Amino acid sequence: MAVIDSSPPLHVLLAPDSFKGSLSARGVCEAMSAGLDRLGPRFELTRMPLADGGEGSVDVIVAARGHDLRTVSTADALGRPVRASYALSKDHRSAVVEIAAASGLPGIADLPAAALSASTEGTGVLIRDALDHGVEEVVLCLGGSATTDGGTGILRSLGARFLDSQGRDLQPGGGALQNLATVDFSGLAPGLRRVRWRLATDVTSPAWGPTGAAHVFGPQKGASPDDVEALDRGLQRLGHVLSAAGLPVTPQLPGMGAAGATPLGLFAVFEARIESGARMVMELAGFSDAAARADLVVTGEGRFDDQSLQGKVVGEVARQAAGRPVLVIAGSVDVEPEQAYRAGVAAAFSIAPGPASLRSLCAEASDLIARTSYDVFAAVLAGRPSPHPQSLP
Repeated sequence: MAVIDSSPPLHVLLAPDSFKGSLSARGVCEAMSAGLDRLGPRFELTRMPLADGGEGSVDVIVAARGHDLRTVSTADALGRPVRASYALSKDHRSAVVEIAAASGLPGIADLPAAALSASTEGTGVLIRDALDHGVEEVVLCLGGSATTDGGTGILRSLGARFLDSQGRDLQPGGGALQNLATVDFSGLAPGLRRVRWRLATDVTSPAWGPTGAAHVFGPQKGASPDDVEALDRGLQRLGHVLSAAGLPVTPQLPGMGAAGATPLGLFAVFEARIESGARMVMELAGFSDAAARADLVVTGEGRFDDQSLQGKVVGEVARQAAGRPVLVIAGSVDVEPEQAYRAGVAAAFSIAPGPASLRSLCAEASDLIARTSYDVFAAVLAGRPSPHPQSLP
């Protein structure tokens, strides 16, 4: 017979990343909630889906901060017309833009690879729309781009020109940068340099070289070995020309190679600041205050491994959890318990019920997350001090 539990509800903060390839962070929150709901009204839940500065970051900010979602006509990475959205704060002081919204790889997946000509100009159109609304801060989330143009497409949309030795405008994309001779920023609105630029990324690659944007990420964007070399030369040429124009160029700064070295141009022209994407999104979403009100924090991602603890969402949640216990629910767990504990994770649980393929785990992710959440929190309740014995439904 069930005995009524008179202890107060346990306040749980659900703060997962997406399970890439299967569920958005919002979907993960819903699946976790479904598992906890089966245990009855014993939990007070705060749902805070998170992102690492890549795809999904705008949705997180819209949900957490109540920003407006603006959809405008722009162009994809290969110049085709497309509609894309960004987040605009109610007071029009800040905008959050994902580079993947207009210049992302999925948006051009229906065409043959075109790594040399892919451009960030469409993202620049989104930023220009935000600037037309008077924003004082642009937060640019750098995950998922199809481009390796050093941010020149964005700058071109804002009025900059990139010229060859004959004074002709270069074609869009990183491949043309090998022929860059001069830059002309006279067309940029004077007020642009007063805007605060924040670039959110979860990579630490330099702009060029063997571990730079072209070599590390170019093949993922369809670049052949020859393309990779051409793109790398183009980024080096861009850095040289910007430096010759008296602008700051710091190619080895961690994160400078994010999104095809997009920070290279934006740092030089606007002194944009590169930040941890997960940390920035959590700040904008109000994570610290929510964690301070919780008894327990639950996070998760598709694969919990060493990289998770190096600036990814799960590692940042553990770092910023205000001393609250942190549990991880993940598709797979590849971290030693001692290592996880040292990083602030009390325990980690895989949703895999046994040997399973990645395809089957992705297909059944929602049900498996719900079931794992139920099992984990049934154990939490069983060990929770209570004036009355408890039995689970």
